[in-house]
Amino acid sequence: MATRDELVVVTAARYAGAGHRERGLILDEFAAVTGFHRKHATRLLRAGLSGQPSGPRPGRRVYDEAVREALVMQWEASDQVCGKRLRPLVLMEAMERHGHLELSSEVRTGLLAMSAATMDRALRQVRDQVGGRTRRRTTPSTAVRRSLPVRTFADWGDPPPGFVEADLVAHSGPTAQGSFVQTLVLTNIASGWTECAPLLVREQRLLTEVLTKVRKLLPFALLGFDTDNDSVFMNETIRDYCQAAGVVFTRCRPYRKND
Repeated sequence: MATRDELVVVTAARYAGAGHRERGLILDEFAAVTGFHRKHATRLLRAGLSGQPSGPRPGRRVYDEAVREALVMQWEASDQVCGKRLRPLVLMEAMERHGHLELSSEVRTGLLAMSAATMDRALRQVRDQVGGRTRRRTTPSTAVRRSLPVRTFADWGDPPPGFVEADLVAHSGPTAQGSFVQTLVLTNIASGWTECAPLLVREQRLLTEVLTKVRKLLPFALLGFDTDNDSVFMNETIRDYCQAAGVVFTRCRPYRKND
């Protein structure tokens, strides 16, 4: 260990005083002698000692608690998606526009500057509190989907008014990045009567609230709710809501939207 540390100290001194091209040659030589990966060798030479960390990267951003709290709000509003999906989805503008959120310029800038990996690290603690990374819909969604009967186009027959087909229409234009409104569309099978209602975010609890309002506008009682296999429908929240309201909840076959 002492020999290696001595080698690091000597080589680090040469590395610090060398030009760009010479640094590459020194790094190649050091990696070949020690067997270290080039990235690890670079960290050692920058630190000067093998047992000392190289410290934070230059220009690395540090986010305060206000930015993390704003991030948690975005995460909950987006149905607790991962950082890679949350980063292009940030709902801040839509939430501010509708009066659900008010951020200072510093917090707003910090939130927009976050990378997907940083979002995941910042959300690690709150994810653990709600059940960890695997909590989200994989098993519950599959179980809910299997518990619901499948209804195809040929199964409708002549239903009474009250059985509707439901779908979400995304108003995102040519790209799904950023924040945009979704429209919940309910079409009555018997008469073709259609009701549309805006959805600020794709969130199952918000969907039940919108459904409650739409049911009051319908000229008939809602008897049946038939959807595709979108995860915003295939969850315990929507299933339990329909059971409590006495609404028959059915679905189409996966990848068969024409059902």
